[in-house]
Amino acid sequence: MLNTWVVMPTCLPTVLRRCPACTSKRFRANGKFRVNAHHKLLDAWLLVLCTGCGDTAKLTVLERMNVRSVRPELLDRMHANDPDLAAELLQDPVLQRRNRTALDWDDAWRLDTGGSDHLDREVIDVSVRFAARISVRPVRLIADGCGLSRAEVERLITDGKLVSAVRLSGKLSGDFTFTLKR
Repeated sequence: MLNTWVVMPTCLPTVLRRCPACTSKRFRANGKFRVNAHHKLLDAWLLVLCTGCGDTAKLTVLERMNVRSVRPELLDRMHANDPDLAAELLQDPVLQRRNRTALDWDDAWRLDTGGSDHLDREVIDVSVRFAARISVRPVRLIADGCGLSRAEVERLITDGKLVSAVRLSGKLSGDFTFTLKR
């Protein structure tokens, strides 16, 4: 029987970017947008606050776009400071590259295993789904979900008792499956 685990965000991740005012490299997103119109051209930014000094930085979302080319729903969501839109945009690789940022998901996600009744079985088949593009080490997920230490999970991998079609070392942000044989 295949069990499904879900990695879910609990809050917005920390934005990694150098602060021009202090030595901090961490910003906190609160879901606020700033939209500015220049006649028929539109600029939009996602505002983030430095965790060190509290300075506000702007992540460019739209730059000199014609007002008619922007979807009205998107504009309404920005005006309403939609936190779901902020979460979507923070995970957008194009926006990250344009603004030279990265995301730190430490303490911003949780693992929903659907209960621990499947852990007593001899063979466990698990499908891990990601509700957002959260970069996490599979070894950590498996250790948390099965109630094992990371060293035990590493030992199970080397013994061939924990197998997957993807490499379990390093970080993943996409869905994968694994089988654990006890």
